[in-house]
Amino acid sequence: MKYPAQKVKAFIEESFLAAGSSTEHASLASQALLAADLRGVDSHGIARLSGYIRLWQQQRLNMQPNMNIVHETPSTAVLDGDKGAGLVVAQKAMDIAIEKAKVAGSGWVAVKNSNHFGIAGYHAMKALQHDMIGISMTNASALVAPTFSKDRMLGTNPIAVAIPANNEPPFVMDMATTPAANGKLEVHERLNKNIPQGWAQTKEGTTTTDNRALKNGGAMLPLGSDREHGSHKGYCLGAWVDIFSAVLSGANYGPWVPPFVAFLSPPPNPLGEGIGHFIGAMRIDAFRPAHEFKLHMDIWIKAFRDAQNIEGQPKVQIPGDQERTIEEERIKTGIPIHPLVIEELNDLSQELGIKPLSF
Repeated sequence: MKYPAQKVKAFIEESFLAAGSSTEHASLASQALLAADLRGVDSHGIARLSGYIRLWQQQRLNMQPNMNIVHETPSTAVLDGDKGAGLVVAQKAMDIAIEKAKVAGSGWVAVKNSNHFGIAGYHAMKALQHDMIGISMTNASALVAPTFSKDRMLGTNPIAVAIPANNEPPFVMDMATTPAANGKLEVHERLNKNIPQGWAQTKEGTTTTDNRALKNGGAMLPLGSDREHGSHKGYCLGAWVDIFSAVLSGANYGPWVPPFVAFLSPPPNPLGEGIGHFIGAMRIDAFRPAHEFKLHMDIWIKAFRDAQNIEGQPKVQIPGDQERTIEEERIKTGIPIHPLVIEELNDLSQELGIKPLSF
């Protein structure tokens, strides 16, 4: 079943308003979740909405956060998100990073005391309209075992980079440091499909295709899946995100990161505050004239598009192409939402006293 984008956005916004969010923050949160659905990242769009509301009901998410800078230099800052929705907190962090970049050439904001921030690419892309390169990353609850381990120590810890071009669309890389985001396991479970080999392992440490591997005590694998295929590199990337997002900001890190799901309690004896993010903006003209750079980005993109493809395979894509194509289609035809998610949203609308999502 497909739903018009504006109806989806309105429902998300009404849900946040019903939970006590300000009009501004409800709008920001709805835009971030809608962006995920429009770009085809169904695991991080409206399907996540009930998760934020459940956290608010458990008093683990503050719908009226007083976000403030607790440490600052001309080009850096640490932002305390006051337990706000990461969908909103990360946008505030990027606004700060952009303003600092305007003055210092680049701006870097480490965030603590936040929550899940949606898709990383959305926050990185906010820098594009300023002729800046945007960078966004976040740690997440521990679901990933480092190479050679059975223990969950890291999150899926995504990294996003958005780079503007001139006539070509921007380069937008948005990737987990695991073979797939956790939400994709949830999607496979809804569809009753096995996950691909190399996504997860059992609690004993053997690879599995069971979509309930995590619920049965297993762990996700780092990007690369096993040592022979470079899992140590995925592990290092995830560790880098964790350190920049949390050890640098004062958020929780490693196995102490609180879970997104409300039915699981945060780990005891936390070493920091909430979830952490790391957000950056770099002014292109701090390196070379922006127009000159963007012209060369066009050349770079065209060169890769023209790379000879393997017989029987599609043409080479630029990071962001697939998501942009999906977005163009979904703006026209609507956003597909799984019936199980609709059932969940209908229950949520009754709880919050708002109208259910309609066509």
